[in-house]
Amino acid sequence: MRSLFLYFGLLLAAAAPHTGVAQPTAASAPPALIDRELLFGDPEISGAQLSADGKFMSFIKPYKGTRNIWVKGLNEPFEKARPMTNDQARPVRGYFWSRDSKYLLYSQDKGGDENFNIYAVNPAETPVAGQPVPTARDLTGLKGVRVQLINAPLSDPNALYIGLNDRDKAWHDLYKLNLRTGEKTLVRQNTDRLDGWVFDWNDQLRLASRSNPDGSTEWLRVEGDKMTPFYKTSIDEQSNIVGFTKDNRNVYLVTNQGKNRDLAEIVLLDPLTGKETAYQADPLKRVDVGGLRLSEKTREPVYVSFEDDRMRHVWKDKALEQDFQRASAQLKGLDVSPVSNTTDERLWLLAVSSATQPSVAYLFDRQTKQLTKQYETRPNLKSADLADMKVVRYKSSDGLEIPAYLTLPKGVTARNLPVIILPHGGPWDRDSYGFNAYHQFLANRGYAVLSPNFRASTGYGKKFLEAGNGEWGRKMQDDLTWGVKYLIAQGIADPKKVGIMGGSYGGYATLAGVAFTPDVYAAGVAIVAPSNLTTLLNAIPPYWEAGRKQIYARMADPSTEAGRAELARMSPLNAADKIKTPLMVVQGANDPRVNKAEADQIVVALRDRSYPVQYLVAPDEGHGFAHPVNNMAMLAATEKFLAQHLGGRYQESMPEAVAKRLQEITVDPKMVQLANETTKRR
Repeated sequence: MRSLFLYFGLLLAAAAPHTGVAQPTAASAPPALIDRELLFGDPEISGAQLSADGKFMSFIKPYKGTRNIWVKGLNEPFEKARPMTNDQARPVRGYFWSRDSKYLLYSQDKGGDENFNIYAVNPAETPVAGQPVPTARDLTGLKGVRVQLINAPLSDPNALYIGLNDRDKAWHDLYKLNLRTGEKTLVRQNTDRLDGWVFDWNDQLRLASRSNPDGSTEWLRVEGDKMTPFYKTSIDEQSNIVGFTKDNRNVYLVTNQGKNRDLAEIVLLDPLTGKETAYQADPLKRVDVGGLRLSEKTREPVYVSFEDDRMRHVWKDKALEQDFQRASAQLKGLDVSPVSNTTDERLWLLAVSSATQPSVAYLFDRQTKQLTKQYETRPNLKSADLADMKVVRYKSSDGLEIPAYLTLPKGVTARNLPVIILPHGGPWDRDSYGFNAYHQFLANRGYAVLSPNFRASTGYGKKFLEAGNGEWGRKMQDDLTWGVKYLIAQGIADPKKVGIMGGSYGGYATLAGVAFTPDVYAAGVAIVAPSNLTTLLNAIPPYWEAGRKQIYARMADPSTEAGRAELARMSPLNAADKIKTPLMVVQGANDPRVNKAEADQIVVALRDRSYPVQYLVAPDEGHGFAHPVNNMAMLAATEKFLAQHLGGRYQESMPEAVAKRLQEITVDPKMVQLANETTKRR
């Protein structure tokens, strides 16, 4: 199930689970106010990758104030690195190397519209006269089209298999892209509602997945022009093929098919016979399987991951397990995760972190067993000033146990504190253990921060996920409200100083919290938040067609009278007259998931009853803010807003550019016009 909305959160960890009741901590002295820039400004260096041949290391670092790709020789100091891209319109947030280490490839959209094109840059190319970087070529060069990356073939390093929805906005055709020339060759026109393709180890197209009109998923063998079904999961089930076995006969299938299978597990499945063999389920029987890493060198499994309270691994490659244990032993108390490796798997780049340690990159040489620190993403953040993250569990309104992550401010007694409930987006996603900038930011300002994995969160099994069906604004919201009650019962929360803040679904939960439970919260910050679920579903992008039926099953079906009534009931907009909580609304003007109309509607509803609302709109953003100056402006406004209504600390100062941008994106609610109002005036 794809997530409807962007999730603002971080990932990672490895160790045994920790649960229990949060105990009030003794006071010492609160740390100094941490500058917003240290937590949310551009990392000094991030996102490092090794070239396949091990000769180079690439990474993301600001160039002329915007995040771009840099490259250095593996053994060169970082000071010798050269910028590879100079995109000043929008930060580069992700990239990868071609199989032959010849190109750096990345995707970029326009102003957050999520219509991505693929770009290539050759690190060996000399920049043209007057240019600081090699030329970045737009390989796809399409407007209003969302390019998908399908496969990077091992046997043809000059190619990528991509999906293009230029012919049909709802479905992607399969193309082979030549990285040198940009030529696109049609491989398969998609007239069969196909939403996934699987290649074997020989880069032969073998399988496809189809999203049926009833919401079920069907797996098909690709046999020339013919496609033959061999496996099916219902609208309430999930299935995903990770890859083929070494001999290309069976596939590793993640599935929770069947009434007797609640937690997703990995099975070996023969696509020809349909024979299914158990492979790996959670040995603790607590969570869904998280993922399977396959070695491209041996074509064998490396490990299976399980995201519990913290990440766990079941290792399949015992030699690699020993090497990672050796590396981890030198990094005690930290979580170690592999992020990149050379083709020969001798060199591995590791991300090392904890709740109080932003990611640090290390290089591990499996031959020499040498572990070498490369860089810290945020070297000026002091771990001693950061607050630990704990796992807590509490019962919701119907007795369902809700796992949550709690961060308490350092240096103060954990009693009668102002609180921020910080629900994740999705909602079919989850929060994770690890360094979380929002948790640290808010805890440093004096708030206890609770991020519940409410029902409908993923990873906890089919029943937990389905418990959220039709429960937007009801039991899903209860899971947050009962989190507040839990903190009050523990003596941690001041019941008069509870706020709620979130992005995407978390923004919806914020609006639902202040509209449906107006006595619970004393402040709310709703970021890219749906307010009217009917208009939300009517405006979802056409390329979400594969998941439309499942979204309706999880929420309500707007094509039926009963469904429309449910959506109206779950929409905070229709309870806007009950809002009495101070509210801030934040929106990206180009958001393709939660259109600006969602924010405008709730702002106008409050304005028309003369209720004050603070409104920020960034004209160059989409679903979440990518530009640091926009993000900093939003955060400056947010912490001042929360301090005014909940009593936490806040940083008054801000750079001149941020202050200017905050003024530019602050919208007077009196000036907001709904689309139908504009039409009427015309």
